[in-house]
Amino acid sequence: MSRSRDVFIVSNSTDELGGVTGWTHRTARLLQERGHRVRVIGIHASELKMALPDTPGYPVTALYPTHPPTPWAPKRLRDRLRIPARRREAARAEEKRRAVRRLSGIFRTAGPGAIVLVTQVWAMEWVGEADTCGHRVIGMSHESYDYSRASHRYRWIKNHYSTLDRWLVLTEEDADIWAGDGMNNVGFMPNALAGLPDVPSPRTAKSVASIGRLSDQKGIDMLLDTWALVAPQRPDWRLGVYGAGEDEAELKALCTELGLDGSVEWKGRTDDVPGALADASVFVQSSRGEGFPLALMEAMASGVPCAAFDCAPGVREIVRDGEDGLLAPAGDIAALADRLLRLTGNPRMRDAMGERARTNVQRFSEAETVCRWEELFAFLER
Repeated sequence: MSRSRDVFIVSNSTDELGGVTGWTHRTARLLQERGHRVRVIGIHASELKMALPDTPGYPVTALYPTHPPTPWAPKRLRDRLRIPARRREAARAEEKRRAVRRLSGIFRTAGPGAIVLVTQVWAMEWVGEADTCGHRVIGMSHESYDYSRASHRYRWIKNHYSTLDRWLVLTEEDADIWAGDGMNNVGFMPNALAGLPDVPSPRTAKSVASIGRLSDQKGIDMLLDTWALVAPQRPDWRLGVYGAGEDEAELKALCTELGLDGSVEWKGRTDDVPGALADASVFVQSSRGEGFPLALMEAMASGVPCAAFDCAPGVREIVRDGEDGLLAPAGDIAALADRLLRLTGNPRMRDAMGERARTNVQRFSEAETVCRWEELFAFLER
């Protein structure tokens, strides 16, 4: 048994609906079960919440009750004369200083050698200003190098993560790319699979499932365009879209415009992912960018073969194309439609790939992943 440590897990939010929140609480539970003293901290409480246990078994703290305001910066000389805006910015800055002092106080509850694990780039803004003296700080990204490179987060990572004790991405392929980009402290840590359902999906329902936030990143608009190519050839199949998010109204309007209301079912958010997957025979993922998608692993654990855009190293790390699922080039709607037509039209292929998927995904078990965390903690103490 490894020695007990204080571990602080800091995220943008501790209760926001999404994969990082699920990862945060799953990792907290795993580390607590190993005897560590865990505390989960969010920068703010979320409006679109994920269902969490009433008593998670470890302290959970939000520094702000809602999302903090964005910093204000005057663009022109006349902007500096706007007294109300300057007062709002002064109040925002003071509120942030209070939040940082509170975070520093939380970190000081632990003795030297504690682990501060920052799961997302934005949360690092507060951790970077807090007092972490004597602690090991690990930064993480739950998205691919390419997705970070195309956003403002790339500059933030380059400016603020190179001096951390460790900078973790989700795959060895991405770690190699970041190392080539000058990040010499980079390593990789895959997400853990929560477990296997006792009984896999029977794969008998003529149903394709998608599970994810209704946002631009998840590419549900591309999924609808894909389904517009599939539905005429599979009139007895249905697409079940599980999730909620800011693009819901726009996506439903697009569904109607494409004439898909008869074959697309908007299932809303679900807290029973295994139950949703038990009713599906195929899983589809249409994301523009990903890290190491938990929904993909959960589908495979349920024995549901997947068709997905090959949008990140994490996707092709999880799915072995042609063996336990089918990948399409990122953003290629016709290719994704082809993969769905192959899986929906061939029950023998579905069964063979589903059974291999359930076996192969077990290489990402919780036991294996938590051992990797223990090895990293011990390495950082040398």
